[in-house]
Amino acid sequence: MALKILDTCVNCDVCEPVCPNQAIALGPVIYEIAPHRCTECVGHFDVPQCIEVCPVECIIVDALHVETREQLLDRYLALSVGNEVAKDKNA
Repeated sequence: MALKILDTCVNCDVCEPVCPNQAIALGPVIYEIAPHRCTECVGHFDVPQCIEVCPVECIIVDALHVETREQLLDRYLALSVGNEVAKDKNA
């Protein structure tokens, strides 16, 4: 399950830097989470870091993007391999 940020977001800027997958970015009005990059921190942490740091508790599970832990782990692995390939090209 990817996460999503509700419109109660106050743009405090604390969630974006803690996302290990760079899935969070400032949208037109509030921060948004790209579901194709969100792993709920599976592979990195035991709990989603954005939820941990959000002072207004506006980050929830996105019911439109329901995924199993295995699917999230597969995404983590795919993103990790992609990041390693990009690093190798820049080296």
